[in-house]
Amino acid sequence: MHYIALLLQDAPNQEAIQRMVMAAMAIIPLLILIGIAIVMVPTWFILKKAGFTPWLCLLCLIPTIGVLVLLYVLAFAEWKVVPAPQAGWQPPAPYPPPPFPPQA
Repeated sequence: MHYIALLLQDAPNQEAIQRMVMAAMAIIPLLILIGIAIVMVPTWFILKKAGFTPWLCLLCLIPTIGVLVLLYVLAFAEWKVVPAPQAGWQPPAPYPPPPFPPQA
């Protein structure tokens, strides 16, 4: 609270305010692009591994509603993925290996 009072005591000059606004206008779009990439890249890979078209990740561009729709699609749709076969226990190879039969 004291910082705000100190800031308001000295009226900032118009040029300083304009420089701060210009800096914010340059930085905020970069932060938005980074945030979009942080969400869309993993979504692309999740959709691809789940058997859906990865272009569904474009739903993330619609704030709130797009992400909710995408989550419902992923949660309740039938995934087109074949489960990997479970590897069973196999006995180890005999040691030492048996000799090869003589060749005629």
